[in-house]
Amino acid sequence: MNRAAHNDTPVFPRPSRWWYLVFALAIGALILSLNSEDANSLLFSEFRDALRKGRVVGPVVIGEHTIQAEIREREGTVRFVTQPPPGYDVVPLIEAAKLPYTGAHESQWNGLVPLMIACALLLGVFWLIAMRRGGSAPVSALPFSRHRAQIHSEKDTMVTFKDVAGIDEAVEEVQEIVEYLRHPGRFQALGGRVPRGLLLVGLPGTGKTLLARAVAGEASVPFLSLSGADFVEMYAGVGAARVRSLFGKAREIAPCIIFIDELDALGKMRTGSMSGGSDEREQTLNQLLVAMDGFSPNAGVIVLAATNRPEILDPALLRAGRFDRRVVVDRPDIRGRLQILRLHTRNIKLGRNVDLAVAARRTAGYTGADLATIVNEAALLAARRRRDQVGMAHFEEAIDRVMAGLERRSRLIGRREKAVVAVHECGHAMITSLVPHADPLHRVSVIPRGVGIGGMTLQLPREERGMMTRAELCDRVAVLLAGRCAEDIVFGDVSTGAAQDLQQATEIAYRMVAEYGMSDRIGPLSVARADRPLLMHERTTERALGDETAREIDVEVRRILLEQDERVRKLLGEHRRRLVALARVLRDRETLDAEAFANLMKAPLKRKAKANPAL
Repeated sequence: MNRAAHNDTPVFPRPSRWWYLVFALAIGALILSLNSEDANSLLFSEFRDALRKGRVVGPVVIGEHTIQAEIREREGTVRFVTQPPPGYDVVPLIEAAKLPYTGAHESQWNGLVPLMIACALLLGVFWLIAMRRGGSAPVSALPFSRHRAQIHSEKDTMVTFKDVAGIDEAVEEVQEIVEYLRHPGRFQALGGRVPRGLLLVGLPGTGKTLLARAVAGEASVPFLSLSGADFVEMYAGVGAARVRSLFGKAREIAPCIIFIDELDALGKMRTGSMSGGSDEREQTLNQLLVAMDGFSPNAGVIVLAATNRPEILDPALLRAGRFDRRVVVDRPDIRGRLQILRLHTRNIKLGRNVDLAVAARRTAGYTGADLATIVNEAALLAARRRRDQVGMAHFEEAIDRVMAGLERRSRLIGRREKAVVAVHECGHAMITSLVPHADPLHRVSVIPRGVGIGGMTLQLPREERGMMTRAELCDRVAVLLAGRCAEDIVFGDVSTGAAQDLQQATEIAYRMVAEYGMSDRIGPLSVARADRPLLMHERTTERALGDETAREIDVEVRRILLEQDERVRKLLGEHRRRLVALARVLRDRETLDAEAFANLMKAPLKRKAKANPAL
């Protein structure tokens, strides 16, 4: 397909970079010639002394402001120039020395001619730069008003749908765009119109940009990529000019795809503010609205955009004829995570013990970018330890790094603190096996990680669940409270290590009461915001009722937490001796997997065991 732009302007061949060197040398020679007159300058007092000593050789050329002559030196005569004081008559001195002299006519253009030639050479350099940038005309007066899109040809965009995994529904949604770009006549014959704009909505790292590149690669069309922030500029009118330049270039090379990443930087909802910066942004947004659905035809130009904050976009962007179709690129489920892991491990040598299904189960809620980071971290760990293959242990450690940070084995921990952490983590681990609806244990560790993480109790979900019952949520609260309860049962005191556990348990209990309607006292009532944005990073609740209802919600939340706390204390109290024995083993070994922990739970206890593992 021929996409060459029809332009009547003659096209000149781009100059070679050697011309820049030639012009630079010419300009340098002119500058040296301008300064050459001052190379052998002489003070007038020295000229007068040399004249009296008979060292000056005539004839002497007397100008309006300068005197030129030759002076004898050891190596011969040297040409010099000097400047007499204003109003000084030098003729009597020269006549006394009996030297011939003459006058000279000095033109005011003598020094300007080389300077003008140098300026002309500089203009020639600018013209060559303009030619190398692809234009047949000099550089624009406002070069920053041009678009900043990176244009990728069909050969550059090597990404296809085979390189996209874990977002099958989103791929199906954009298949229609690919079919239109491949066979536009099929749609036009039926009178159909493909959506002009497609908005990809999802959390960061879910694969929005990758999906857009795959669309361009499948359709074999040019791909113009830029960010919404590339339109923003401090000068008035520059953003709108860049929009016009972008769509003008797109129409020249159509059919093509324009991809605008982080659209919320450009398309925020207009507020009517009179401030200069806001007014410039609104002008840019208005130009984008006109370019997408105005009187100018945009045949063959498909606009894809990505954002993780669709709730702040201007409604005019989302109406029919612009971004009238939204594709949600959500975090992958367990099947999608397994596909992504297999995709990223195609070129990695895996050991026989690697089970990607286990890694997929451990990474619930992770995005595609997180999984790619995990695979890369595992490969780096294997290379650092001089292994020929990437093993399952490398994947486990890579997941722990992404989840909680690097191990801090160099951190000095006292015996008492390590014992408290071991009891805390063993409390979590024991309750996972004592309550019916908790996710099974995967590994428990007392190795410090990151900032403020003294240990970890990792659970492996049995299956991917989109909803949870009240009993399952209560068991989750029980597991979170188990660490604090274990500390109190064994040591008779609690530590600050349970702060994050308490925060998560309180959040779950509050949602049970105020959002999920799981309280008999409050009933089927939800005080969560009905206008919660799609795919927000943090889901929050807002009390929309009176103070009495808010007080009753607080009472119910406290009741749920106290009930589960009492339940956990009863279970751990019945297994106090085993809790102490497990904590002692964990303190010494530092890490226990699920199998080792299960064997210790079944092992017979010694008759005489110390009551406190710190002793």
